[in-house]
Amino acid sequence: MYKNKKIIAIIPARGGSKGIPRKNIRLLAGHPLISYVINTVQSSNFVDEFIVTTEDEEIEFISKKFGAKTIKRDGKLADDDITLDPVIYDAVKKWENKNKEKYDYIITIQPTSPLLKSKTLDLAIKQIIDENKDNLISVVNDPHLTWGYDEINNSYYPLYKKRVNRQQLPKSFKETGAIFISKSEFITENSRLGTDISLFEVEFHESIDVDSYLDWWIAEKLLNKKRILIRADAYPEIGTGHIYRGLSLASKLTDHEVMFLLNENSSLGIEIVENFNYPYITHSKENLMEKIEEYDPNIIINDILNTKKEYIQKLKENSYFVVNFEDIGNGSKYADLVFDALYEHQIPQESLYSGYKYYILRDEFFYHPLKEIKHKIKNILITFGGTDPNDLTRKVLNSLLESSYDGKITVILGLGYKDKEGIIDDYLLNENIEIFENVKNISEYMYESDLIFTSAGRTMYEVASLGIPCVCLCQNEREVSHLFGNVENGFINMGLGKEVSANKITDLLEELLEDYDLRFEMNKRMTSIDLTNGFNNIMNIIKKTYKEKRNIKREMNK
Repeated sequence: MYKNKKIIAIIPARGGSKGIPRKNIRLLAGHPLISYVINTVQSSNFVDEFIVTTEDEEIEFISKKFGAKTIKRDGKLADDDITLDPVIYDAVKKWENKNKEKYDYIITIQPTSPLLKSKTLDLAIKQIIDENKDNLISVVNDPHLTWGYDEINNSYYPLYKKRVNRQQLPKSFKETGAIFISKSEFITENSRLGTDISLFEVEFHESIDVDSYLDWWIAEKLLNKKRILIRADAYPEIGTGHIYRGLSLASKLTDHEVMFLLNENSSLGIEIVENFNYPYITHSKENLMEKIEEYDPNIIINDILNTKKEYIQKLKENSYFVVNFEDIGNGSKYADLVFDALYEHQIPQESLYSGYKYYILRDEFFYHPLKEIKHKIKNILITFGGTDPNDLTRKVLNSLLESSYDGKITVILGLGYKDKEGIIDDYLLNENIEIFENVKNISEYMYESDLIFTSAGRTMYEVASLGIPCVCLCQNEREVSHLFGNVENGFINMGLGKEVSANKITDLLEELLEDYDLRFEMNKRMTSIDLTNGFNNIMNIIKKTYKEKRNIKREMNK
């Protein structure tokens, strides 16, 4: 049905644009602006012919380079005050006379619509043929509280009946300039419109009409936008750090579309992501690849600790750019990039970047000045992550109560801590102890403390960014290998927490209570480390590597 209709698309492109000089052939995200609509029309299933009408030799040359045919337009039809009607009429008549062809539908597609998709164009063509309308015009729903002006009374009046939120306003359609389809009989020197009109609604990003430098900036941002899938989980065995790193990444990836991929059995991870209002999809062991392929990301970030060779290879077969964090699995060597801020790898690997330079500091830690060390410790913070599987919280808390310390003790429990009610009840009557659950502003509690007891995971970096004297007790053997938590960086690391006696913790606290110079030196060493550029360091490497690998792929496909 659709194939039986003869359809031609006309791309009008003049050289004398004023808002952005020479915009039709300027490079937008690395390609001439006009090349985007040429590629869109070329990929259509229903357009039989397409031509660029222009008076400009350079536009004509570049259009041909990208596969378009051209019609030379008279210079008078390129003046600022000329509408598109005579331009389209001129192009159609010249082409039909030259090629002895007649077309059923004439499509006007402006080169200033670089984000228009071929699929959208084809859906529009189907709609006008199905509905048998005279015209179809692409529009975007853009309702606002608008006002009119009464020139006679020199007053303003509302163009709405009731003040409501924008989402509750009735639809208000604005032409996008992307698609204007006419039955051929309505193409004249002065008009392309019939009387029976159909509107075709497009998404906001496809409605962008590049007319100003702001439009150009927005279009370039959208063209460079990537679909990023972050796969991470949280449960007692691995803690919550993987999810929180994903959230830190997502908060900074404002130029891209981000989706979380969570195990359907990871209720803790799902709860955390829901609390931060990020979109997510869940998977089972059986449908993991199906879910990934359904979302079809440009980049997939794995923060799952141990990847398998077969899994990463399957991702690469699907042409996804793969970035892994803290990956000690045999799949790591097949990823495009691997970042590990916790463990300083000694084995060389071209795609591996390790060390504190690749730690992503959460936004809240940028808001505090560096800690000023006081002579007396008045507030001790205990925080052992999201799950604390060895219950080091209770162990340290009991050890502190055996010391001479009589100040405030703040305890922060994670979402996955197993005995919340029990520990709260046990210390309810102690006025010096405050226990909180799953706080979102932990930097405030850290900054108010004079000494922190924590594990040797990601929290170390947060503590160091503030310069708080810190004692680490490792949850497992892997944490023991996290080299950042050492004396050179200002930490006292007591090793594997379950093997440290309560007496040793008490004795260490007594020493720290008395030794101001030691705590001052710990602060000094921590604050000498710059932890503010981790995200930028990672993104610069990702952008560079992504571009290099895409260029290699394009060269191979030539």
